[in-house]
Amino acid sequence: MIEGGARLSREARSLFAAAEHEVYLSAVSAGEIAQKNALGKLPLPNSADLFIVTQRELRGVEALPLNEEAALQAAKLPRLNRDPFNRMLICQAIMHGLSILTPNPRISQYPVRTAW
Repeated sequence: MIEGGARLSREARSLFAAAEHEVYLSAVSAGEIAQKNALGKLPLPNSADLFIVTQRELRGVEALPLNEEAALQAAKLPRLNRDPFNRMLICQAIMHGLSILTPNPRISQYPVRTAW
């Protein structure tokens, strides 16, 4: 979303930019970004904590905390996707009635709205 590169679909770009949509960055995604950065798999121009907060605020994106109820529901999901980050995002989206912007086909196997 930040770079707006070719991998970002026209629909995702439109949904992200539409003023009538509330956009959130899950604490789960922030944690995954920070972990990948720490492992050297995702280079960032500055520290992950500074980068994430700055970029989120510049784009008017709200932080979405992971609450205990959503975290506990992840273990109850069918094992269609084993990635713990994805499973927690799915639970958050279901519990809060949100859509997930993702090209990941494994996430759309769950009862959650996705777009890309």
